[in-house]
Amino acid sequence: MRPFLDLKALMARDEPALNAAFARVLHSGWYVLGPEVEAFEHEFAQLCGVDHVVGVGNGLDALTLILRAYRQLGRLAPGAEVILPGNTFIATALAVSEAGLVPVLVEPQESDFAISVAAVEAAITPRTGAVIAVHLYGRLADMSGLRQVTQCHDLLLIEDSAQAHGARDEHGRVAGSLGDAAGFSFFPVKNLGALGDGGAVATNDGVLAEQVRKLRSYGSSEKYIHDVKGVNSRLDELQAALLRVRLSRLGEDAEQRRAIADRYLQGISNPAITLPSQPSLPLSHVWHLFVVSCAQRHDLQAHLQRRGIPTLIHYPVPIHRQAAYSELSNLSLPVAEGMAAQVLSLPLYPGMPEDYVAAVIDACNDFPPDEIREGPCR
Repeated sequence: MRPFLDLKALMARDEPALNAAFARVLHSGWYVLGPEVEAFEHEFAQLCGVDHVVGVGNGLDALTLILRAYRQLGRLAPGAEVILPGNTFIATALAVSEAGLVPVLVEPQESDFAISVAAVEAAITPRTGAVIAVHLYGRLADMSGLRQVTQCHDLLLIEDSAQAHGARDEHGRVAGSLGDAAGFSFFPVKNLGALGDGGAVATNDGVLAEQVRKLRSYGSSEKYIHDVKGVNSRLDELQAALLRVRLSRLGEDAEQRRAIADRYLQGISNPAITLPSQPSLPLSHVWHLFVVSCAQRHDLQAHLQRRGIPTLIHYPVPIHRQAAYSELSNLSLPVAEGMAAQVLSLPLYPGMPEDYVAAVIDACNDFPPDEIREGPCR
């Protein structure tokens, strides 16, 4: 069985540079909040086109600390509502809950899996304080449309950029610079992945950045002096050094992802499989995942498995159907629920062998087998 994502091969491309980065940190004697973190924050801020990046422990913490900081700064009231898409990973909602706020789930757009601007506007109440736009699967949400709505209602607009490192809008602006603040994840499988956990907050708001810096380190900006109740969520020196190596490949890797996605879009012609739409602006999608839809998903997944092609489901159970959010179980989100029942992620990663890409296309076009013909997928 081939891998869904060959992380070992991806890291092997930079093994000498990664080893050198490790040795540099090892011999420095400085392992937490030192020069490597500072350098990475500067370099990533340049990539995103923002004034401030704050390295934190992981992507969930990045979103949580943004929301906690806004609460402490008086920009969000305790218990304020935060609107987010119902088809995102649960971490987006958990960040809202952890910050003492209320997640409000709305429908995504069927065309591109992104949060619906119309659904956001319809969900706004006097208690709404913010909207989280998730750039799901690596594709930018409609940030101009969301910005119009949030500005009209004086709401914060926060980006969940965990899957969209380097994605650009029509003006060349990069994910992380399109809202008031953005949270990034550097989990190993991300387009910019560490060799462990890591995350960052990006923003042009210096006051917010300073508050997040305090929060990530026990609420302190000076040793043993604690201005606010904080946490321990710091990007460590080793992961920062390794991320600096991987950052140099981000643009090249995104182009490879786009090339493979284009081959899938051109090559998979089975009417039983609904392909993701190609964005009008190619740079707005970095193809963290290539997600198709099929009403016979179980059969399709089994068919591909027999052909030696692994697949994953992102995400099989919507947030409002999770036991952790039983208080939302009365919600009806048919679009999000339909996606959860039908989506299937195909293998896609930089350096994916040509014959592997061809094998995925051929296997998709061979489905359904003769013994399975229950009608086309929606």
